[in-house]
Amino acid sequence: MSDISDSGLPPVQRVVTGHDADGRAIFKSEETTPTRMIPSGDASFLLVWTTASVPADNNDETDGRLRDAGLTLNQGSVIRVVDMLPGKQSPMHRTNSIDYGIVLEGEIELELDDGAKRTVRQGGIIVQRGTNHLWRNTSDRVCRIAFILIEAPAYLHNGEPLEEHKP
Repeated sequence: MSDISDSGLPPVQRVVTGHDADGRAIFKSEETTPTRMIPSGDASFLLVWTTASVPADNNDETDGRLRDAGLTLNQGSVIRVVDMLPGKQSPMHRTNSIDYGIVLEGEIELELDDGAKRTVRQGGIIVQRGTNHLWRNTSDRVCRIAFILIEAPAYLHNGEPLEEHKP
């Protein structure tokens, strides 16, 4: 296993717990995995875990990393690590989810569809509530963010749901 991911940052350590036959806590798995470049070339991703439902079912023994998940997971949750490369940005997008973004390394600019922008630095947390937005790395170093996405109903504007826009 490489000492760096496609983004140049260290691989991500994942430790998964569970239960033994006596109901006692055990370590089910542990591995260190690098992020991998996405086809657009602006970021590298690592899917850490998913759940098929919300609330989650701790009796489901599926390795959550092996579940097929897009940006979000219908009726479920996703945690992934995103390494946004310097000078790159995501497309404008909206998902029917509540997203918690925790900036682990560097800084990221969040832009909303009206052009309003905020810079979120290392240690900062973003609560993204189904709004149309994009991410932009205006710095000269990689920004690593852990995103937890939990399905939510579409935001209702004047009684009508706003459509998802997943690039």
